[in-house]
Amino acid sequence: MKFQVFKKGKVADKFRLCGAYLFGTDGISIRRTKIAFKDGFVECKKPNLETAGLAILWPINGFGRILLPTTCLPERKHPYNLNLELARAKLMQIANKREDWSFFESVEDLEDISRDAQDLFIQAVQNVSDAPAASQLADDALKKAIVFSEKLAVKQAQLFFNTRGKNHGFGRGCLGCKVDRAQIDSSDYVEKLLRLFGFVTIPINWAQIESHKGSYDFSAVDACVEVLSRERLVIGAGPLLRFSKEYLPKWLLRSGMGFEKIRETAYQFVSKVVGRYSGSIRRWCVVSGLNMFNHFGFSFEQVLEMTRAANMAVKAANDRAVKIIEVSGPWGEYYATTANSIPPLVYMDMVVQSGINFDAFGLQMQFGKNQSGMHVRDMMQISAILDYLGPVAKPLYITDVEVPSRSGVGSYDAKVAGAWHEGWDQSRQGQWLEQFYKVALSKPFVDAVTYSNLADVRDSTIAHSGLLTEKLEPKESFHTLKKLHDTIFSH
Repeated sequence: MKFQVFKKGKVADKFRLCGAYLFGTDGISIRRTKIAFKDGFVECKKPNLETAGLAILWPINGFGRILLPTTCLPERKHPYNLNLELARAKLMQIANKREDWSFFESVEDLEDISRDAQDLFIQAVQNVSDAPAASQLADDALKKAIVFSEKLAVKQAQLFFNTRGKNHGFGRGCLGCKVDRAQIDSSDYVEKLLRLFGFVTIPINWAQIESHKGSYDFSAVDACVEVLSRERLVIGAGPLLRFSKEYLPKWLLRSGMGFEKIRETAYQFVSKVVGRYSGSIRRWCVVSGLNMFNHFGFSFEQVLEMTRAANMAVKAANDRAVKIIEVSGPWGEYYATTANSIPPLVYMDMVVQSGINFDAFGLQMQFGKNQSGMHVRDMMQISAILDYLGPVAKPLYITDVEVPSRSGVGSYDAKVAGAWHEGWDQSRQGQWLEQFYKVALSKPFVDAVTYSNLADVRDSTIAHSGLLTEKLEPKESFHTLKKLHDTIFSH
């Protein structure tokens, strides 16, 4: 498959392939593919002849840089016009979501944009033999379509968010935040935390707690529990287990243990932690990202068995605990390149079908880094992925949300990581969060949204993503979330 790329109606001589992957009709990314840019074309090689779509970070004048997919297309000798195919996919998504949401009444101020987008796209298709002209018409169509799609997603969310609020559908712990253990002694930090959030999560890292086999250091977690238990908060903690290198003790990495022994060791660790805090911590993120992070290369069955054992350990140590299984990379891009990984929905289905005793799924949603799963997406795509993952018969918690308040450097540079509405700043971060929270909490199956960092920290997954500066001064996003908090709890 080949896609010709145009910039302002001319064949592109340079184009950066950020976040690019191929996916099949089931939405699952395809393995053993090669994607390269050469002489104005994106060339895609894949292991079979089945239809496939290309997703890629794409600049949209006036809207930023967004990871966008084409529709699934059959192989052919003749190249596709990438500008045209991205516009086609966005218009198709709008039509599909309008139907899913039964949102057919006209949306004031927006119907003109929608009509213009469709008219421009029809003109682009009519001019397909003049590829440069078609690409310019398609660019104009996409620009209008993406504005319409986002406004439509936000409008639909606002309606359902308001209804949920009127029906008292929000629990006290629906707005959450991860705690920075280094700041827990700062009264200013704790006071600002309490102003916004009814639920806090204390980070757990096995590598730090049991750095020597059988010897546990709970001092950091104890300090958090001591401070937070005085307040009227729902306290959660985790992840108890995450099988990526930085969460695994060095002695375990060096041990050469087989699966049975690792499972037994993990069970003991989980029992120890949950038993210690059974009086104070109610929600546990039990296993995180086993669909994506699988350092020991567990098989399909072993991944399930580890998930089951960890949840059993929590239940045995605290029968009333809420057990959350966290899923990383909801769009599943990682599956194309990460060995021993499982697509998100496949993992979620497997866990449900196998009768594991747990209470909810957690989803990580972090945007603003040139890394698989973290390129910026638009609100309709976010709303659509929640609809796609929502019907798995368990509530959803959004367990890790973060976006930057300014463009960073290296892999955090907006040119390679994506940008929303022209570029990140404090005001954009606030606007994005308001829209995201309303989209997420408009879904009846989403119980809570947890933000990743109250204040900027150096080692956060997304740089500059705090709601406060390092000096604990509120950014615009802090005030935005405060307004949202007051809206939710004023009903």
